[in-house]
Amino acid sequence: MRLVICAPKPQFSAKSAGLSFMATHNRFRSACNFSLVFQRNPVYKRTVVAVPPLKTLIVDDEPIARQILREQLETFPDVEVVGEAENGREALKKIAQTHPDLVFLDLQMPVMGGFEVVKALGGDTGPIIVIVTAYDEYAIRGFEAGAVDYLLKPVSEARLHKAVERARSLQNRPLDIANDTAKIAGAMDAQVSVGRRKVVGRSNGEYVLLDLDEVLAFQAEREVVWIITANQRLVSAQPLFAIEESYGEYFQRVHRNAIVNVNHVRKMSALTSQRWLITLSNSLQLTVSKRRARQIRKLLRW
Repeated sequence: MRLVICAPKPQFSAKSAGLSFMATHNRFRSACNFSLVFQRNPVYKRTVVAVPPLKTLIVDDEPIARQILREQLETFPDVEVVGEAENGREALKKIAQTHPDLVFLDLQMPVMGGFEVVKALGGDTGPIIVIVTAYDEYAIRGFEAGAVDYLLKPVSEARLHKAVERARSLQNRPLDIANDTAKIAGAMDAQVSVGRRKVVGRSNGEYVLLDLDEVLAFQAEREVVWIITANQRLVSAQPLFAIEESYGEYFQRVHRNAIVNVNHVRKMSALTSQRWLITLSNSLQLTVSKRRARQIRKLLRW
């Protein structure tokens, strides 16, 4: 019962006058010409449900990009950043260790890119994936066609809020998460089929889109794969085995650490009866392994 008083507070009380509640009411009505309004309202029990935070992993090879995204996510009360990874291989380890609900996954990374991480996850027990990418016309076209959640660098606050809200709606729904991951894989396949006309390289924090004929070779140095053009070297987003599968029509492996564009081979010199030295159009020289020599000679019809 709620008591609503519709007049100034009277100068005496029912207790001091020794009157009953209703008698006091009636006396107030006659003396002050106002009434007390009694309203009966249903009583609602408030149930407070503790919602666990979204455990979140940030995967990006750029420390500054990870730091910026972490600082943005720290403003969300329902998000807990449980770790960071600088490449896909480390991301898979961190996912197995921390079991995150949500992963912000960069596509272009050395060692193992976002494409390979999504393929490696699979199944129905994986985290929610939000793709983070620099502008790539073909990739975004594929993501939009597949209704995949993605963020463009630099990530805007409004767009990040939408991504977190969507992730929250998928939490604890493994079937929907599995379907979402399948959409990402499908969108990536679509991007692969359309976007192979371009090669994405990274230099000083910028992403450069190259035509295939601009690329002379891919060369691995430990965990980094370099894209070699006529006048510069860029970091590749893919490992050599993925490059070989993707561009096999145009590029051929000459060594375990090198793949060349056959259209840029300018000279082939014999080092021994089974080893050759090839010279590319930018004068770069690469050794052809014994295992690859016959295949390269046949390809070049030499």
